[in-house]
Amino acid sequence: MIFDTHAHYDDEQFDTDREELIGSLKDAGIGYVANIGASLSSSQASMDLAHKYDFFYAVVGVHPSEVEELDEENIKKLIEWSKDDKCVAIGEIGLDYHWPDPAPELQKKWFRRQLQIAREVKLPVVIHSREAAQDTLDIMKDEHAEDIGGVVHCFSYSKEIADICTKMGFYIGIGGVLTFKNAKKMVEVVENTPMDRIILETDCPYLAPEPFRGKRNCSLYLPYVVDKMAEIKKITREEVIKITEDNARRMYGLF
Repeated sequence: MIFDTHAHYDDEQFDTDREELIGSLKDAGIGYVANIGASLSSSQASMDLAHKYDFFYAVVGVHPSEVEELDEENIKKLIEWSKDDKCVAIGEIGLDYHWPDPAPELQKKWFRRQLQIAREVKLPVVIHSREAAQDTLDIMKDEHAEDIGGVVHCFSYSKEIADICTKMGFYIGIGGVLTFKNAKKMVEVVENTPMDRIILETDCPYLAPEPFRGKRNCSLYLPYVVDKMAEIKKITREEVIKITEDNARRMYGLF
């Protein structure tokens, strides 16, 4: 079964048909979904979805764009959620320099703090990194993220940076971008990254694969990513599904 390791089904784009869509996933071969927190409210929503659906798991954390809402009192909420059996990771956390705010120093502060939480509660991390490769790697090294583990999700950097991440024990999250016609860099990353370090994700409702690019994404479209990955790696689609499912279960501690 396909494991969608990174989804946002709490997003308002799913308000009109959330239950119907989620109800259709298993019959379409989607066996597991990790719903990812990006703020305190979406972390709570992820926990709610994980308790409502047996094949859903929650990841709790605050995205770099939302770190202004964090303080030590709110950190206690993340720690509390992390103790729940359906919570499998801390995330998505990291750095995003695409927009001018929040200030990079504030992002770095809370990235480090959330890495420290993950170490304390013994959970992996889901890292978001956009236009911030060097600072992300520096903090991962400083905080000994190799002892924590996790994934660099929606990977957007070079094969060389992917290699550094995998050598630290991290997985590389691959989604719909792999199918884009201009995705040469992403194809190179998949070519050069061992299959035992790759996991599948949608980041839905964002980044739908071809032929749905620009539309609302969902887990039902992951087979298009599977097919492209099988073509690149010269293995069967069944092998892609089995290996990436095993990788995801291992990363999230679900064996």
